[in-house]
Amino acid sequence: MKKPSCRPPCAGRSTGEEERRDVAHKRFYQLGPAAYAISTAKCRAVRRLSDTVRGGRFAADRSPEPLPVVIYRHNSLIRRRLGQVDMQLQENKAVNLALAAPRVSGILIRPGETFSFWRLVGNPTARRGYREGLTIGGGEARRGVGGGMCQFTNLLHWMVLHTPLEIVEHHHHDGYDLFPDFNRQIPFGTGTSIFYNYLDYRFRNSTDRTYQILVHITDRHLCGELRADAPQPLKYHICAAGEGFVREDGAVWRVGQVWRTALDPATGAAEERLLLRENHARVMYDTAGLEIGTERA
Repeated sequence: MKKPSCRPPCAGRSTGEEERRDVAHKRFYQLGPAAYAISTAKCRAVRRLSDTVRGGRFAADRSPEPLPVVIYRHNSLIRRRLGQVDMQLQENKAVNLALAAPRVSGILIRPGETFSFWRLVGNPTARRGYREGLTIGGGEARRGVGGGMCQFTNLLHWMVLHTPLEIVEHHHHDGYDLFPDFNRQIPFGTGTSIFYNYLDYRFRNSTDRTYQILVHITDRHLCGELRADAPQPLKYHICAAGEGFVREDGAVWRVGQVWRTALDPATGAAEERLLLRENHARVMYDTAGLEIGTERA
């Protein structure tokens, strides 16, 4: 994955050394609202310039007609209980997702093209109708206009993992397990972190097939479907392994792995097994009800 050249003002993980340095010397964007705005504008300009210089073909065409082959479907529950987070933010998220979905649904990703979430959705501002939702930064839950949009890219990422499409930009909420599991359907560690426009979710179609994303909203779910104009040679299965909680240096950490197995659809034989993710995330909620393993050095 190619990281943006600017570090986001409110996302990502700091090492212990970085955190100690930040205490003594704040980063520029931490000096106040004006500095934050300048830093954000700079990073967005760098992203636009980078895309112009590098060129490449971004997916932009849509079709109202679904492509014939269903590759994968997934529905994501919109309103979830996330610790003590205000449920109004979940209601606002539903509005935000409903605004973004039509800008993505129907998009065709032809061979050689790159899908970019933010190039399709645009800036989620209040002027465009987006509301204040849940955002995550610095290992804590916050509020911000357009918040909750990472659920959209979570859905896209989960579907794309079931294809040979090449993920070229993907950011994690690294290092933190912020909320207790609530009706979890997909493995921990397969989420995404986005921030307009320089923390994007992008994938490239390096195959000889054309793919299509269809998305719509119901009263309860964000519903996604990934289609293609021809079947894939392999099927993909993603699962978690070794999941659990351990105590290290007085803190509780969530650990585990996420694996993807490529299967021959005719025989069911495994053709390839790939480690997608090694989780090591500090638990930030009450751990009283968790089964915690032996403390490690």
